[in-house]
Amino acid sequence: MIGVVIPAHNEGERIGAALDAVLRAAAHPALEGEHVGVVVVLDSCSDATEAIAMRHHGVARLEIDARNVGIARARGADFCIGAGARWLAFTDADTIVSPDWLVKQLAENAEVVCGVVDVADWSAHGPDGGRLQSHFAHHYVDADGHRHVHGANLGVATEAYCRVGGFEPLACSEDAALVDALEASGARIAWSTGPRVTTSARTDARARGGFGDTLLAMVASLGVTPSEIALRKGSVA
Repeated sequence: MIGVVIPAHNEGERIGAALDAVLRAAAHPALEGEHVGVVVVLDSCSDATEAIAMRHHGVARLEIDARNVGIARARGADFCIGAGARWLAFTDADTIVSPDWLVKQLAENAEVVCGVVDVADWSAHGPDGGRLQSHFAHHYVDADGHRHVHGANLGVATEAYCRVGGFEPLACSEDAALVDALEASGARIAWSTGPRVTTSARTDARARGGFGDTLLAMVASLGVTPSEIALRKGSVA
């Protein structure tokens, strides 16, 4: 069995598309019918996230009240391990995985697979979206051997995950901490461009210090503040 864990905090606008993509990946013929269990960890949700997740047949839901992505990912992983998962795949509720996402993770024949991310829509950053896109493309390493760690595109063998004790209860960088621990344990890690996902360039980042905040830091480096983006977006509306 393969387990897929998706933490979510008030992701009603995005979770439906994310789950549609995960379920497509779970049905890929190259998996040869292996069961894929998907769990959404609802962390302090007060919107329609749970209701939307309920519409997706076979998707499990866990409710927690932590506002902590490390705890959410760990709870989801524990659920999947308890169900017999040999492989744990992690993504985010604002992310669209590719149809062969799981196939590509398993094809690496590694204990850990760190994939890359694409961003399809930069419009959340207003008129400066084009400059940010160019800056990101110039600095982001989209090649095998990269050293990016994204919770939105991460796969780990259950045995290796348990060996290092799983995710720490961190509000951000929980993915990097896990990979650091796995690397220190001698785990075989593939830094691969094979498994691909498309994620959001959102300005309302759910986890402080995560990918959304990284993009905002890039915006700041371009001399544009988040408040200016908001003002410009308002003037366009």
